[in-house]
Amino acid sequence: MAFIGGRGVGSAYSGIERYYEEVGSRLAEQGHRVLVYCRSHFSPAVEVYRGMELKRFPTLRSKHLETLVHTLLATLDVCFRRVDIVQFHALGSSPFAWIPRLFGKQSVVSVRGLDWQRAKWGRLARGYLRFCEWTSIIGPNATVVVSRTLQHYFRKRFGREVWFIPNGVNRTVLRPPDAIRRWGLDRRNYLLYAGRISPEKNLETLLEAHRKVNRECMLVMAGGSSYSEAYIEALKGKAGSRVLFTGFQTGKVLEELYSNALAFVLPSQMEGLSVALLEAMSYGLPVIASDIPENRELVLECGGFLFRLDDPESLVRTIQEVLANPSAARRIGETACVKCRERFDWDRIAQNTQDLYYHLLGAPVAPESHPSTESGYRSITEGT
Repeated sequence: MAFIGGRGVGSAYSGIERYYEEVGSRLAEQGHRVLVYCRSHFSPAVEVYRGMELKRFPTLRSKHLETLVHTLLATLDVCFRRVDIVQFHALGSSPFAWIPRLFGKQSVVSVRGLDWQRAKWGRLARGYLRFCEWTSIIGPNATVVVSRTLQHYFRKRFGREVWFIPNGVNRTVLRPPDAIRRWGLDRRNYLLYAGRISPEKNLETLLEAHRKVNRECMLVMAGGSSYSEAYIEALKGKAGSRVLFTGFQTGKVLEELYSNALAFVLPSQMEGLSVALLEAMSYGLPVIASDIPENRELVLECGGFLFRLDDPESLVRTIQEVLANPSAARRIGETACVKCRERFDWDRIAQNTQDLYYHLLGAPVAPESHPSTESGYRSITEGT
């Protein structure tokens, strides 16, 4: 099988790259040949990475053309390779999903969010991404979504069933504060946001709420940009002395940040199924998330706190309640951790993906049921 549409491997920059590494490596361990198309500037110059074969292509370093050009080059290449399944990741790559089918290959489009909702895109780019919703349905042999919310959306809009295979998490190891001490961070003395720093994450609301919280608690913003450097600079101009921007972090440092935070905050306006939110839960952190359907779905299933979208006062009240009773909040986080690890394990996700592939190749395998539940839901604001 071949993966197309993401940046590559070697740095789990977003949910797509994390999927590449976690699912691709597990499929390789099962004896499958996994070919991963990578962007030359992003991935290491090696032929094999965690059992996966890498194919590195250059692309235009442009906000609007980088994915498009790389996906086109990768699609043309994969058509002439011995590949059974070609999986395209994200809406923007879906217009190419019909091409491998002309060469006798099965194709899959994995939708990880409604990308046209991202605030960084202009009118033309949003129009193209709305068009890509249509091509994600008619172009491939199968369409996969990462949340029940997206599954319901596609069913309502197109009258078509799509496969539901969520994102996953690894088993985590809690690390004591070591490397993060250089920033003045210690156990439970900071709130954490980790992920891309881009407009749809709605981080202005988090900064405003943090300024109004009547306690000495730092806010750590761990993440990099995706052609959103101006947005980061604007945020830094609004941040006070208790806000720390660490830049993009991975490996031990990121593990320490998750292990020692007091709580994780995700104020985003749109998500698919947030890998960062899942990872925070896997560390036993109480999570505070905006009440959008995708976040609500995960909090309903595992546990956590919700606040009203775009409402700094609602977020202030939620943060203050967590700070006022951290032991109770931690118990909610620990319960969510157990449920998250049970239901969103990468081994299980890889098995579901393999089932999909076998189904497309003729084996009678049905997607695994993954029902939603309301146990563990915690609402502490009006209207949620």
